[in-house]
Amino acid sequence: MAKVTIKDVAREAGVSISTVSNALNDVDVLTPETKSHVLKVAKRLNYVPNLNGKLLKSGKTNMLGFFTTSVKGAYFYILVESMARECERLGYGLNVFVTKDKQVIMSNILGGRVDGLVIYEELKIDEHDIASMEKDKIKAVFLDRVIENETMGSVIFDSYVAGYDAAKYLISLGHKKIAYISGVDTMFDSVQRKEGYLAALREHQLEMDQDYILQGYFEEEASYNAVKSFLRMHHDKVPDAFLAGNDLSAIGCIRALKSEGYRVPEDISVMGFDDIEIAQYFTPPLTTVRNQIARQGMLVIDHLVRMIQRKEQGKLQKLSSEIVVRGSCHIKLNRDDSI
Repeated sequence: MAKVTIKDVAREAGVSISTVSNALNDVDVLTPETKSHVLKVAKRLNYVPNLNGKLLKSGKTNMLGFFTTSVKGAYFYILVESMARECERLGYGLNVFVTKDKQVIMSNILGGRVDGLVIYEELKIDEHDIASMEKDKIKAVFLDRVIENETMGSVIFDSYVAGYDAAKYLISLGHKKIAYISGVDTMFDSVQRKEGYLAALREHQLEMDQDYILQGYFEEEASYNAVKSFLRMHHDKVPDAFLAGNDLSAIGCIRALKSEGYRVPEDISVMGFDDIEIAQYFTPPLTTVRNQIARQGMLVIDHLVRMIQRKEQGKLQKLSSEIVVRGSCHIKLNRDDSI
């Protein structure tokens, strides 16, 4: 079946193409009767306007793009939901582009298919790409890269401080041998959390054993396997506590500890990051660092739209975190205290 065109609507309604266009675009030059007649005919014919010409004329798509390599996990669920709600509130749609193909990413970014971009750093956008975007005055907000210029900004978590505070909390409970389950070493948040953890150890003059840095890739199963392997290889130096790079890693860690006969938190404390929904319902309930994920989603869209509307230039916004104390951490007892 052939697609209904604006010419078909004009012919059926007995009016000119420009009259149909004025009726559809709510241009105030028609009588109410004419406008009503044209809209009824368009509806009866199931006419769907072709937006391309309109968009080319205005240079606007009223669409924003979120570019990422993955939307897997609780963080992205909360983030995308929050961004979509804020887009709707501000009159924009949200396109989510999930790809690792750099060429696809840059052609979409530079091709004018969206009015502005939200970019997740793992995409490996380099300084040359940034320069191209800046030259074309592309409006963009990064989620975990520090950037601040006329057309680009960042809304990030202060992950260094969060990692530092989390490690200090475990130290305050009397733990001295604290292992860390790292995420992905190319990701900003992952690196910053680990650096904060290391800074807290140095400040308290605690020994940094390289074996205490495990790789969990922010995944439950990878963390489970990493902890299980560590316990079997290093049963002579089991840590007092594990600080995991995110809550899924902490959950994998607890499962591994239990499978090897350790009690959490009586034998070993475990702490995570993000405060995903399952954290409070897990056994034991997870002590974690709560990030304002929904607020990040709202702020990133708000900042992007304000740049598009030329109400502000790109800026850096850092979001603070808070420690949520639950049941997976325990004050370390000396041998004498436990008798």
